Amino acid sequence: MTKPIAVKPKAGPSSALPRRTQKAVPVRDKAVRDPERTSAAILAAAVQEFTEHGYGGARINEIAARADVNKRMLYHYYGGKEALYLAVLEGAYVAIRSAETRLHLADRDPVDGMRELALFTWHYFIEHPEFLSLLNTENLLKAKHLKRSARIFDLHSPLVSVIRDLLKRGADAGQFRPDADPVQVYISIAALGFFYLSNRYTLSTIFRRDLTEDKALTDWGDHIVNTVLSYLRP
Repeated sequence: MTKPIAVKPKAGPSSALPRRTQKAVPVRDKAVRDPERTSAAILAAAVQEFTEHGYGGARINEIAARADVNKRMLYHYYGGKEALYLAVLEGAYVAIRSAETRLHLADRDPVDGMRELALFTWHYFIEHPEFLSLLNTENLLKAKHLKRSARIFDLHSPLVSVIRDLLKRGADAGQFRPDADPVQVYISIAALGFFYLSNRYTLSTIFRRDLTEDKALTDWGDHIVNTVLSYLRP
């Protein structure tokens, strides 16, 4: 599993993100029947297993052992490896989309909102290496499992709508160019962060520059913001 990178965010509400540690698997009391806790324990264990070993290398036996349940119970809740993996993927997307809603971008000035979204995305990637690992795995599988999700489009439609609203309000105010596409803008933000973190070790070696240092990470966050806002200027 990729080790989380420590970041010292700049002062201010946009970078005041809490430090995140590896989420522990919920402890179950076997004497008490608690379906919700059992399901959460299985899902948390599966996140760890799929993050560390990918889809092909992950083992149901190991997930059950991590969750402290028997395989029969795991199959009862999730139906098998493929269904459990899809639940993990959907859960990862639900987590980031839910966190984005707390930014209240619809209430922000367009420039401030776009800056907030860019910095949030960058810091979220840093603090959630398991999310990047899961995305890498599913892309290697050409989104084979994600294509089966009945809810993935609905999860992302609100994000696109919020960005579209930011761009429109910015264009109406003369702050943004009028032809910016919300999906392209988000992909640009995500790509600038994802590529950096996914390739930080090779890039650090090639350019003899430690890209994992706090200052390097903070500077790159500023670079993402400046790149996106420069593109959006009319």
